[in-house]
Amino acid sequence: MSIKFNIVILAAGRGTRMYSSIPKVLHKIGNKPMLQHVIETSKSISPQQLIVVYGHGGEQVKSLIAKNMYDTELIWCLQENQLGTGHALKCANEYLKQYDATLLLYGDVPLISQNTIKQMQDKFADNIVILTADFPNPTGYGRIIRNDVGKIIKIVEEKDANQEQRAIKEVNTGIYIFPNKYLSGWLEKLTNNNSQGEYYITDLLEMAYLDGVDISSVSCADVFEVMGVNNKLQLEYLERQYQLIQTDKLLNKGVTIIDKNRIDIRGEIKNGIDCFIDINCIFEGNVTLGNNVTIGANCIIKNSVIHDGVEIKPNSIIEDSEVFNNSQVGPYARLRPGSKLLNNTHIGNFVEIKKSIVGIGSKVNHLTYIGDATIGSNVNIGAGSITCNYDGMHKFNTNIGDNAFIGSGTMMVAPVKIGNGSIIGAGSVITKDTPENELTVSRAKQVTILGWVKKFRQKK
Repeated sequence: MSIKFNIVILAAGRGTRMYSSIPKVLHKIGNKPMLQHVIETSKSISPQQLIVVYGHGGEQVKSLIAKNMYDTELIWCLQENQLGTGHALKCANEYLKQYDATLLLYGDVPLISQNTIKQMQDKFADNIVILTADFPNPTGYGRIIRNDVGKIIKIVEEKDANQEQRAIKEVNTGIYIFPNKYLSGWLEKLTNNNSQGEYYITDLLEMAYLDGVDISSVSCADVFEVMGVNNKLQLEYLERQYQLIQTDKLLNKGVTIIDKNRIDIRGEIKNGIDCFIDINCIFEGNVTLGNNVTIGANCIIKNSVIHDGVEIKPNSIIEDSEVFNNSQVGPYARLRPGSKLLNNTHIGNFVEIKKSIVGIGSKVNHLTYIGDATIGSNVNIGAGSITCNYDGMHKFNTNIGDNAFIGSGTMMVAPVKIGNGSIIGAGSVITKDTPENELTVSRAKQVTILGWVKKFRQKK
């Protein structure tokens, strides 16, 4: 019979050592709040109830989580005064009598895995299951106290531990599964008779031992899963661990990554075969890479689809865009939101494309801005050309027909249409539609004023 259980996430802490106005659980790992990581892992194992105990910066916490996870049903319990972890769990007590068990997690322990939780679930049989870890340096952690036959009898916090207990390497991670038929009663009996005057969850284990309830344990293989964040140093360490987890997934799916220590994934990547990623690339949001995609060094790609055979050359930025088969982008190119490059297009050095479609086989290779434009197929746009799409109040569209040739340094003042096959002479300012298959030139007459320079220099 499957076990029905609650998950309670404790997320009320102030986080004074973060030296930040942002609530601790909203600090980000992989560009996602730590609390969101824990909620997503919790959702993946389908609890009957998902309860978040919140406190410091509570409305900010609730608002951001609701914005980021609008489809998630949460029960929010307020802990007005932070009187310890036991007190935090007491704040959720009214919800804990339902179902078989309660799993306790923490909003500032972001990398706990689904697999580790399932190992704990497999050991549950109306008992307490505690997740432990062996730390070479256990300073700051509660120590696991076992009897002569290896059974856990209690946990002693470091500040209450004697010298012998402090030498123990096996530590309490704070992650437990409790049997609900006992939990509410234990919480009601919980006291704060200790040096800190706080209510410790760890005291529940001693109650369980005295009541004859078995305490089982699971040892966590990867200690970073149970590491909490109390300062920016720990946040940075877990960020690196998270990034290594993400890059290992890509490597195992066949992506070639030059150096997995020099890549940041702040979202999700889907990939085809034979993809290559050079150093110092950043991926944000949802990114899809087709087959045979090459991404050069120092690129940033956000919420975009890159199709088969595309080469993104170094130092390019692509955001909310789509690049179709066998196209080239960069180096030093920028695709802003709403850009779509069709098959076999070339976007080159210091070119910016914004909310535009570039047709099959077209080229925009040098020092050019294309905004709010539709470009047909086999168009060549010369260096230094600009679609002048903004008059200070409104945006206007430029339409460039198939097989057009735009000479270097051309200003196309929108709204304007360049006809199919049009050739625009270099240095033109185009303010009117141009006919198909004709040359259009718009330049001021070149004039030389003899003797002017000599007179000017004599005046100095």
